[in-house]
Amino acid sequence: MSADNNDKIVKTDPKVARRIVICLMTLLAGLAGMAALASLKKPPAEIEVGERPVKVEVVEARRIDHPVSITGYGEARAIRDVVISPEVSGKVTQVHPRLDVGEIIESGSLLFAVDDRNYRAASSEAEAVVGQLTLVVQRLEQQQKIDEDRLKNLERSRELARAEFERIQLLFEQDSVGTRSGVEQAERAFNAADDQAAQMAQAVTLYPIRLEEAKSQLASAQARLSLARANLARCRVKAPFAGRVKAATLEAGQFAVAGQPALTLADDSTLEIEVPLDSQDARRWLRFEEGAETEGSAWFSRLVPVSCRIFWTEDKQGHFWEGTLHRVVKFDQKTRTLTVAVRIDAESAGKSRPEGLPLVEGMFCAVKIPGRVLTGVFRLPRQAVSFENTVYVAREDRLHTVDVEVARLEGNFAFVDRGLQDGALVVTTRLVDPLENTLLEITRRQNERPPS
Repeated sequence: MSADNNDKIVKTDPKVARRIVICLMTLLAGLAGMAALASLKKPPAEIEVGERPVKVEVVEARRIDHPVSITGYGEARAIRDVVISPEVSGKVTQVHPRLDVGEIIESGSLLFAVDDRNYRAASSEAEAVVGQLTLVVQRLEQQQKIDEDRLKNLERSRELARAEFERIQLLFEQDSVGTRSGVEQAERAFNAADDQAAQMAQAVTLYPIRLEEAKSQLASAQARLSLARANLARCRVKAPFAGRVKAATLEAGQFAVAGQPALTLADDSTLEIEVPLDSQDARRWLRFEEGAETEGSAWFSRLVPVSCRIFWTEDKQGHFWEGTLHRVVKFDQKTRTLTVAVRIDAESAGKSRPEGLPLVEGMFCAVKIPGRVLTGVFRLPRQAVSFENTVYVAREDRLHTVDVEVARLEGNFAFVDRGLQDGALVVTTRLVDPLENTLLEITRRQNERPPS
């Protein structure tokens, strides 16, 4: 090769060298990238994830017998309110010194008196008429006896006159003894005796009628006398029972009008509370005597008179009085309620704490009436039972849903009679849409008792 060609090759060597270097660098960069990618494909370290339990409280379900109480509300009322009005009219001359609203008036006490002078005069006049007619009856009875005796004598005289007339007439007609005038005279004597006897017989016959008339007049006079005496007695009005004055509008000197209300007395010896109950509750839980007669009436005559607790709704201390279920008052089809009456005597109503008040008319009260007994039921906190009648139970530390039947809801408790097993652990913690078979961390709680 010539020297010129060698020089040309030597001059081009730097370019070739740069290209070779660039290629080598590119190749090395690719290898490095591949090595980096290879290192990224290694799996990360595994992280262990465990199941997290849900903390819940449970109660153990045990069958019990629960006496049901029905609660209703009503206002205490006196067993009777009597509106007293004067029965006679007149000026009021006397008034009880404590005839004010709220005062207690003893039985038999004089409430007020009306001027009785006119009524005394009417009574005296009626007594005089009765006395006069009594004498008339006595006189007629005596006269009747006298005339009956006279009638017997006149009848005997008539018989004698008849016999004498017949004898004289026979002698004159057969033996021509005597004269015609003698016969006629004997006949006149007989006729006179017969007429007197007939008149007396008529008078004696009329005596019973005359006596009945007189006795009727006497009875009428006696009735007027009784009325006059009654009106006289009505001038003084007395309390028919020991009672509390609820209203009084009478003052001394006022003219009282018969029949116009003067005052109202309340008999607080017994208070009564009418309590409306839901008809379904009443049907299911009220106690009625089994197999007893209905006393000839299609009504609630067999209601058991159980002891009831009465609470004043304004008393937050829980004090109560003891009353007695007395009767069924009415059934209202429109409201589907059965109204019962609970009574409490004054002695029981007056028993209270030293700082408390007695039970009095006008207090609005809650009444707890003992009913039948729920047997073999589970008492659970109310929040443990859903509105769909399901409960959550814990089995082997897992959550399960159970359908139940609720026999009764009472206060903060639900009483379940079907769906649970004795000893089941019922979840009482509120859960929102939990998953079935969720793992549980269980804390047991004491099954509370409902308030008495």
